[in-house]
Amino acid sequence: MLTYLCLRETDGTGRFYRVELGYNLFGEYTVLREWGRRGARGTGRRLVTWFSNLREACLAAERWHQRARRRGYRTSIESSA
Repeated sequence: MLTYLCLRETDGTGRFYRVELGYNLFGEYTVLREWGRRGARGTGRRLVTWFSNLREACLAAERWHQRARRRGYRTSIESSA
């Protein structure tokens, strides 16, 4: 599992954008994108996209990560167990 966690401070409110690459039980690769305000439960958005191969999933995850970076988010390290 690969996870990018990006953080941004705007107008005194912290925002996050998370991109996570995973593998599901059906043999598909998934890219989970989650974004919203930090610390506010239930107010964020979540979107899952399925891919048939790892290469396409990795390219999409990297593309969404770079897009967040261009929008002012900075990458933070998140450990995954």
